[in-house]
Amino acid sequence: MQILDQLRQRFVAALTVVLADYPHHVDEATALSQMVRPTTDPRHGDYQANCAMPLAKTIGKNPRDVAAGIVAALAISDLCEPAELAGPGFINLRMKNAYLGKKLGELLTHHSAGVSPDPEPKTIVIDYSSPNVAKPMHVGHIRSTVIGDSLAKILRCLGHRVITDNHLGDWGTQFGMVIYGFKHFGDESALADAPVAELSRLYKVVNRLIEYHQAVAGCSAAKDAVTQMERVVAESHKQAAAATDPKEKKHAAKAVVQNERKLASLVEQVEKLQSSIQGVADDPVLSKVASEHREIASAVLEETAKLHRGDKENLELWNRFLPYCKDEINRVYERLNITFDYTMGESFYHEMLAGVVTELRQSGLASDSEGAVCVFVQGFDAPMIVQKRDGAFLYATTDLATLAYRRDEFKPDEILYVVDTRQSDHFNKLFAVSKLLGFATTRLVHVNFGTVLGDDGKPFKTRSGSSVGLESLLNDAVSRAMSVVCDPERTSRVEPPLDDAEMKRIANAVGHGAIKYADLSHHRTSDYKFDLEKMVSLDGNTSAYIQYAYARVQGILNRGDTNEFEIAETNASIIVDHPAERALVLQLLRFGESLRQVRADYAPNFLVDYLYETAKAYAVFNDGCPVLKADTAESVASRLALVAATGKVLRSGLQLLGIEVVPRM
Repeated sequence: MQILDQLRQRFVAALTVVLADYPHHVDEATALSQMVRPTTDPRHGDYQANCAMPLAKTIGKNPRDVAAGIVAALAISDLCEPAELAGPGFINLRMKNAYLGKKLGELLTHHSAGVSPDPEPKTIVIDYSSPNVAKPMHVGHIRSTVIGDSLAKILRCLGHRVITDNHLGDWGTQFGMVIYGFKHFGDESALADAPVAELSRLYKVVNRLIEYHQAVAGCSAAKDAVTQMERVVAESHKQAAAATDPKEKKHAAKAVVQNERKLASLVEQVEKLQSSIQGVADDPVLSKVASEHREIASAVLEETAKLHRGDKENLELWNRFLPYCKDEINRVYERLNITFDYTMGESFYHEMLAGVVTELRQSGLASDSEGAVCVFVQGFDAPMIVQKRDGAFLYATTDLATLAYRRDEFKPDEILYVVDTRQSDHFNKLFAVSKLLGFATTRLVHVNFGTVLGDDGKPFKTRSGSSVGLESLLNDAVSRAMSVVCDPERTSRVEPPLDDAEMKRIANAVGHGAIKYADLSHHRTSDYKFDLEKMVSLDGNTSAYIQYAYARVQGILNRGDTNEFEIAETNASIIVDHPAERALVLQLLRFGESLRQVRADYAPNFLVDYLYETAKAYAVFNDGCPVLKADTAESVASRLALVAATGKVLRSGLQLLGIEVVPRM
């Protein structure tokens, strides 16, 4: 059991005693115990309880007297030094060094590095990654993939039954684009030689043509919008200049800024449209093709509809192309060491969609509106469309079918959808409709996340404006890691020397780890700027810094002619005397607490922060506490155990983030 859990249990018992004279409030003891937390300042002890203040308000007593009553009833002498009262009623707790040493010994022999399972394990389905498979994975897929994978590992570590499902986009418009492209621009020999490259080329050609015609159709209206907004901006400047009242001037100045931002956005939109038009117009071949395929957008939708209707030719092409597409994404997953329990794409649910619409109609939730079948949900401006007027189904229909399948097949307590924030409205509507269909017992969570940005603060793109391919990104990261971590000056100091195979393993572990760690180090709802140079640095909050700390651990153990498992078997007495020893031990014992934080907010950055603080605490310990040259044999054995425990926690934590460790760097 985690230290924090033990302390909270003891506080529940003490608070129950204090509340014995207030029977209507006895049930509040558990909630109040949650106010026992780690201190932010070690001068105030290791843990602090602030529950006396709110309890004092409830029962009408002086908070310091209430705190004294809690301390009097608190049985913690086996864990802590005597509790101290501070300020208006804070209770400060300092763990006993002997107890910390005992707990660290238990951590060394525990299979999960001292992490105790949640008392009420759940069945949790996690839906993540979910790329459209008719085109290469790009940088936009990295967040869903690594966040979902890390959450799955952490929740399993906490004792939950986790089922992972990669809901592939293998049945949508992107396949209509590839099928149309193959029928009109396909090259059989190119498909035979390099199928993925050829399918990608077809997708890009069709997508570019569609964007061109949309740009031509929309450019005039976009220019008109710019002209109109220029007038609005000019008028807002006049109003700002004429304003005399301070409040009016402030309001007018704010309006100027807002309108100028809107104008800049509209100008940027026109520039993008013009760039799309010019790019095709400057290419004689592409320009000719564009003029011959003016209705390409509607034609692609028709190819998609034919596929969904079971058209023989389109189904044959789909079955021919799909394995190539899956091979492409599986190669990326293999590099990232990502696996799924199930990979059931949209096509798996296709035959269920008509039944979903029928059920919605029969339940009175769906009705016809302008030729489409819609579900009108209170609180939303627009309805959920489940079937278009041409009979085609939508993502919402598939998601409802998927939800019903998961409910019947897996019987989950929770379903997590790791999907970017832009889909929030879709999931809010999906969850609302699901409750109307009777899914109230399953907790549905949109684990949303922000965007990967470039140096310009906009979504990360290549110079040509297309999304950055994920595989090329991984290649760049590995190459950069090789130059930083395996440069000749560093490797020359390693004995025995690193051979090429080991350097390649190190570069892969550091490069791939850098991409994952940088993503996970930010709270999932935040945007972040992609900076490869910072990601692979050995300084600062990076995976390389943590991996290097682990390698230093292995170096000490090797020089001591031992390893983590041998040390665990010796059951050496762990002495906690030096401040750096104590700080490191306490940090290691909070590993499980960091995982509970991840669980509470579905945010792996809490584990990232924990590992960084642990590596820093280990660096301080390394500088101040000799291990193999300690004063006594007992101290050597104790510090070797502390080093081994550090290695175990760092390795376990990185593995929960999906990041490999290497014994030498």
